[in-house]
Amino acid sequence: MMIRSTEICSVGVWLLLISYIQYGSAFYLPGLAPVNYCRKAESTNACKSDIILYVNRLNTEESVIPYEYHYFDFCTGNEKNSPVENLGQVVFGERIRPGPYDIEFLRDVKCDVVCSKNYTGGEVQSDRRLMVLKKGISLNYQHHWIVDNMPVTWCYPLDNDKQYCSTGFPMGCFVHSDSDEACLVNPNYNRRGFYYIFNHMDLRITYHSGQPEGKVGFRGNGGRIISVKVTPRSINHLNSLKIDCDNTDPLAIKSNTLGRGERLSIVYTYSVLFNMDNSVKWSSRWDYILESMPHTNIQWFSILNSLIIVLFLSGMVAMIMLRTLHKDIARYNQMDNGEDAQEEFGWKLVHGDVFRPPRKGMLLSVFLGSGVQVTFMTLITLGFACLGFLSPANRGALMTCAMILFVSLGTPAGYVSARIYKSFGGVKWKSNVVLTSLVCPGVVFCLFFVMNLVLWHESSSGAVPFSTLIALLGLWFGVSVPLTFVGAYLGFRKRIYISVSGCHAVPYAPKDIFATGKIEKIKDKISY
Repeated sequence: MMIRSTEICSVGVWLLLISYIQYGSAFYLPGLAPVNYCRKAESTNACKSDIILYVNRLNTEESVIPYEYHYFDFCTGNEKNSPVENLGQVVFGERIRPGPYDIEFLRDVKCDVVCSKNYTGGEVQSDRRLMVLKKGISLNYQHHWIVDNMPVTWCYPLDNDKQYCSTGFPMGCFVHSDSDEACLVNPNYNRRGFYYIFNHMDLRITYHSGQPEGKVGFRGNGGRIISVKVTPRSINHLNSLKIDCDNTDPLAIKSNTLGRGERLSIVYTYSVLFNMDNSVKWSSRWDYILESMPHTNIQWFSILNSLIIVLFLSGMVAMIMLRTLHKDIARYNQMDNGEDAQEEFGWKLVHGDVFRPPRKGMLLSVFLGSGVQVTFMTLITLGFACLGFLSPANRGALMTCAMILFVSLGTPAGYVSARIYKSFGGVKWKSNVVLTSLVCPGVVFCLFFVMNLVLWHESSSGAVPFSTLIALLGLWFGVSVPLTFVGAYLGFRKRIYISVSGCHAVPYAPKDIFATGKIEKIKDKISY
């Protein structure tokens, strides 16, 4: 009966594991669960009809300063309904706000007006807003839009007959007066010394009906979004009452300022087109972005070349060391008299340097402790990323995870620093703990604060709010510093381990380990 009951228990455990694995196939990580959309007439708790388009900060490769969406006088939505950013998003400068575009699932929009912006020459505020808009166009600032937790992409052909899909698209185009090149978006935008504002957006939303995927069907009235692509255009609308999105006449703005009393009206419009594609699964919807990026193939030749060089150089060093040690060992074996045995030469002289403490032992132990903290943080973060917890869909998760791990790993930093400092014969344990918890993080925070002041002065979206700085200080002094003290307490309670290359590790506890006369006692305890 005992054997049968054991077999029954083992079978039950295996069935439990199999059911857990089957259940795990339907498990989604936070922020990665699919969202079902359907027509507005059939919207329920299981599906949504309104598609919210979020706008993010604008940045450029020609400047390190990003700006928020409303900084450039675009049409804005209700920012009171903005999603809450996590710590990583705030530090990275992401400012996600609801866009002004009204999009419903499976409702095509041919040409709809978002808003109209008017500028009058001679007015200070109007001239400033237009100048900021022109500056953003000349520096090639890029929009970054988000739909269904996925970036809106702008796809265009390359010279090698391939298509590249970028996660950002320009807010406009400026043709320099001394340039013969036209805009990348449209070669017809080629008038020298003019700004072309992209005031019309063609949105093409591709969705999966869900029938072949997980037996989730919507009978043609719903699905899951797999891609959103945008085509920016510049259209010269005469006014908000006469809208023609098929007009090919672009809106060209002169490079010089408006004359006094001169008026300029920019009408922003958009169109939406839905397209069903069941050949692409929802779980593979990021593939077309990754596959289109250049220089993403693994350079196996470079990797193998580097490995061969490292192995070759390591082999040369190993051969030189083996030859040297072989000669020394042969000389040791040929010793006949005791006087020669008392004289030390060759690799045995290394032990004299092993037991000599460094001049700056305090700083070395502090940097070693902080290095262990950063190393563990990097390894654990990479582990979470490999498991999929830090997916690109989880915005800011990478930075949030890294900062939380750094402040949580204060104990290993304090332990390693205290243990190394004690092995150097140090007695100022209070200074060691304080420096370990303040030096490296303090330098990083001071540099971060100075750069943040510059971003504050430029009214950039990358400036971290004062409340976030207080939260970072709270994590530092409320979590990291106490954990560092705990680790240092554990490290100073441990005995000293002296390890010499080729020797046995011998524990030795006195604090004056490096004092005169103690070295000879330690040498007697070491067996070569």
